Amino acid sequence: VLRVRTVVLKAACETGSQSRTGTGGPVARLDLPGRGAYVLSRLAMTIFPRTLSFYRRPACAGVFLILAATALSVAGAPVRAAQDSGTPLTLLAFGDSLIHGYGLRAGETFPERLEAALRAKGYNVRVVNGGNSGDTTAAGLARLDWMLAEKPDMVLLELGANDALRGLDPDRTYANLDAILRRLKVAGIPVLLAGMKAPRNLGADYARRFDAIFTRLARVHDVPLYPFFLDGVALDPALNQDDGLHPNAAGVEVIVARILPNVIALITQHTRAAAAGG
Repeated sequence: VLRVRTVVLKAACETGSQSRTGTGGPVARLDLPGRGAYVLSRLAMTIFPRTLSFYRRPACAGVFLILAATALSVAGAPVRAAQDSGTPLTLLAFGDSLIHGYGLRAGETFPERLEAALRAKGYNVRVVNGGNSGDTTAAGLARLDWMLAEKPDMVLLELGANDALRGLDPDRTYANLDAILRRLKVAGIPVLLAGMKAPRNLGADYARRFDAIFTRLARVHDVPLYPFFLDGVALDPALNQDDGLHPNAAGVEVIVARILPNVIALITQHTRAAAAGG
């Protein structure tokens, strides 16, 4: 879009230059009060001294500054396109009891707290609770299409904890998550993959094989990875319920705070791809 506008503005500037030589054509200029147009044009040539020669004409430099400022604002400003349209984006948090909110009260679950944190940052995003307590990766794969009826714009994928707790074959866990990611790729839905770690009492070999699943999946599918969903919470009694496995309300807040930048990066990626028509 910016490239097309550059061509149009160039033509307009050249037309304006011709009109000043007596051709009688329309003049491309900035109708700014007083010395505004002159100051703007000189500022453009000062900031961009090596731009193409046609932009260095005072009649066109102001136009270039506006174009450049627009491009910079598009590249540097926080991406919150959903705010502009008033239509919230939908993020599906797809996982097990860690997403579902086992043992937590209404308002304390991960999806609810994540949505609140995003809105506090100015992001108009609806976070759907796609967690189901007890789900393995196989169970998640089995119900994926049903959850996609929510028509999510993005997915945060958190599965695998129950596979590890049951000592299931890491190769099967990999295959199930691989199938989920392939299905989401076909649907054109961007994903943030949240990793999990195996309990160390299952042995060093099992832990090594299981922990490597998520890095490998992220590399194969070229998706962003949040290495450990329970980072900063696991094994801390103050942040977990009495079972030592599920985060309490304070633990959820820690998880949300730590993963939030990754979620915002996913939203930014999606919004920019949508704006570019990708």
